[in-house]
Amino acid sequence: MNIGARLRAARTQRKLSQRELARRAGVTNGTISQIEQNHSSPSVSSLKRVLDALAMSLAEFFAADVAQSHQVFFRRSELQEVNPHKLLRKTDAPIALSIRQVGDALSHQIQMLHECYSPGADTGAQKYSHDAEEAGIVIEGSIEVTVGAETETLFAGDAYLFDSRIPHRFHNTGTEDCVIVSACTPPSF
Repeated sequence: MNIGARLRAARTQRKLSQRELARRAGVTNGTISQIEQNHSSPSVSSLKRVLDALAMSLAEFFAADVAQSHQVFFRRSELQEVNPHKLLRKTDAPIALSIRQVGDALSHQIQMLHECYSPGADTGAQKYSHDAEEAGIVIEGSIEVTVGAETETLFAGDAYLFDSRIPHRFHNTGTEDCVIVSACTPPSF
């Protein structure tokens, strides 16, 4: 996937200059330029901030690669990666965070995600928000979840449920990989 070309197309479709998008997103013009040239790999929270300025969700941004279908069952290889770091990587080095989506979230009322955080991985230094409710269950490992001013470390079998409009962040502070199965409704991640 060419994230830079996709961002450029979304920006130009809305008749925005790089400078105007940067102003609306609260980032530098250079940040937008670097992303559009695929020279920068934004964190989930950074890309979400830019997309919010375009009034576009991550689900919409990545949906162009998923053909609408009435598919019911999905094999592991059919889950769509929606983490910008993984999509933009230029080496075979392991990636710290993988967020894979089941099917085309825009064709449904729910967005299912399979998330894997390596030790130290996070969704970005800044908290992000989106218009949805979000829930998840930790399958393996542990994860530090911050929602608003509350922070809690969750372990395998623990779960969360919150209003995604509240700024939040995920960070694996443990020493093992963390696997989470989560859902957003409506799809807006």
